Amino acid sequence: MTETPGRRRAPPRPWGLLLPCLLAACSGVQTPLDPMGDHAARIAVLTWVLFLGGTAIFVLVMGLLVFALIAPARLRQAFGSRRFVVAGGIIFPTVTLIALLVYSLGVSRAVVLPGSDNPLRIEVIARQYWWEVRYPDEGEGAVTANELRLPVGREVELLLSSGDVIHSLWIPNLHGKMDMIPGRVNRQRIRADRPGVMRGQCTEFCGVQHTLMAFWAVAEEPADFDAWLARQREPIPPPATPELARGMQVFGEAGCGACHTVRGTEWQARLGPDLSRIGSRLSLAAGALENHRGTLAGWVAGAQDIKPGNAMPAFGRSLPGEDLLAVAAWMESLR
Repeated sequence: MTETPGRRRAPPRPWGLLLPCLLAACSGVQTPLDPMGDHAARIAVLTWVLFLGGTAIFVLVMGLLVFALIAPARLRQAFGSRRFVVAGGIIFPTVTLIALLVYSLGVSRAVVLPGSDNPLRIEVIARQYWWEVRYPDEGEGAVTANELRLPVGREVELLLSSGDVIHSLWIPNLHGKMDMIPGRVNRQRIRADRPGVMRGQCTEFCGVQHTLMAFWAVAEEPADFDAWLARQREPIPPPATPELARGMQVFGEAGCGACHTVRGTEWQARLGPDLSRIGSRLSLAAGALENHRGTLAGWVAGAQDIKPGNAMPAFGRSLPGEDLLAVAAWMESLR
């Protein structure tokens, strides 16, 4: 289809974009309006009730205002009686607000009550500026970082704590916000009812890189989750190529093992994220970068340029380009 010469297509009208924008806002990997579990569904219903109820009251008040300005004097006098003022100005808002309060308290109670006697317990420890995730209940346990894996249909109890300052965890598609306080363990029950990928975020200002402290939550079928968890517990395989062997060697020579754990090796430090299966994760640097060989090399070379203020030193000046690529290739192979 071609346009007629000399005629320009009319620009889209603003209200023509309203519906697509509203639909986009109601779905996605980080929105409470696209619930993937029972708790988030209750919160989403409460959101719509409050939003639609507030909208209806706003429209009613604005309608009465217009009526007061343009209606004939007789009608205004009729609706200006004491009974109408008492009913509309005192009784109606009091009854409405009490009803909304009771309903919201009921929802709040429902989303905090446990639903299962045998939930999967997962520890999430917030640090500046990344997330440590531990699975202590499953055999030897497994440790990962900046990514939360969940089995579909099973209730999960998150044990939330902080290793430094106050943080706050929020996975909008699954539940509300929960603070993470040093010296205290808060508990939050969540359940994913369908597979999918969701984005979480720290919602309590915790330092200069607060906005780049995100993570991914992945809900998958129980069999896939069990296979993933079993692989996380296994020691890493030996390097399969000379390039990977060189990358592993450079990792040790550069002192990376002084901060990081790699399961099955001599490197068992816990100052930084566990890197045992870093190649299988969706992101790097707590959601700041996609995870592939190029970004791995870039992060090792210039972590302070990408995320200033984090605890990762930059190795761009101390490692030749070939060694950087070899380290990145080795880490990418850890799946």
